[in-house]
Amino acid sequence: MRNIGITVSYDGTNFNGFQTQPYGRTVQDEIEKAILKLSGESIEIDASGRTDAGVHAVGQVFNFHTASTIPTERWAIALNTRLPKDIVILEAFDVPLSFHSRKSAKRKTYRYTIDTGKFPDVFGRQYRFHHPAKLDVGAMREGLGYLVGEHDFTSFTSIHSTKPHHVRTIYEAELVREGVFVHMYITGNGFLYNMVRIIMGTLLWVGQGKLAPEAMGTILAGRSRALAGPTAMPHGLTLMSVQYSSDS
Repeated sequence: MRNIGITVSYDGTNFNGFQTQPYGRTVQDEIEKAILKLSGESIEIDASGRTDAGVHAVGQVFNFHTASTIPTERWAIALNTRLPKDIVILEAFDVPLSFHSRKSAKRKTYRYTIDTGKFPDVFGRQYRFHHPAKLDVGAMREGLGYLVGEHDFTSFTSIHSTKPHHVRTIYEAELVREGVFVHMYITGNGFLYNMVRIIMGTLLWVGQGKLAPEAMGTILAGRSRALAGPTAMPHGLTLMSVQYSSDS
């Protein structure tokens, strides 16, 4: 029995999220069907996290145990020939039997992108939230700084969160302007349900002048979802990378 790790990218536009659901098309279902076609094994994969419907990934990671003798270096090419065009396997690698893509993860980085142009970019509209009204990016950047460090992020997660606690650590968070595009990059040890999207929805209020930058700290300390802004649209969000320790 081997444990194989996989790095996968996908366009989440036409998926009902990563994880298997009672209804709707999911990334997990498509991958597990491809594995069944390739190896004849009915395998349940373990992912580093559950991206929501409409959310994309550049570097999602999952793992699975297999008795197949297919060489590790062949899995990526072989699976890609059996997957739909909106999922691409980037790499396959051997990991210890104890490795679990979610439990072993140390850092995750997400990006949320806003298009501030007068009109949306027709070629990238499914990856960017279009917000043509003026935003004070400096104020948003200042507000984002209040979230760096270890905090209870109850205010920035869905009321439907099932996690036993909401304490997470944000290692890095920055806003980068690229022409008419504004990117938020945020890296942490883990993220709660809708956490990044609620952070961005609240920052948009800061950018619009509805909240002062320091309100981000007040909202954080209040530990109530009712204090924060709306949940930003999913299509602007992309899981960029997942990092593990060298001995994972």
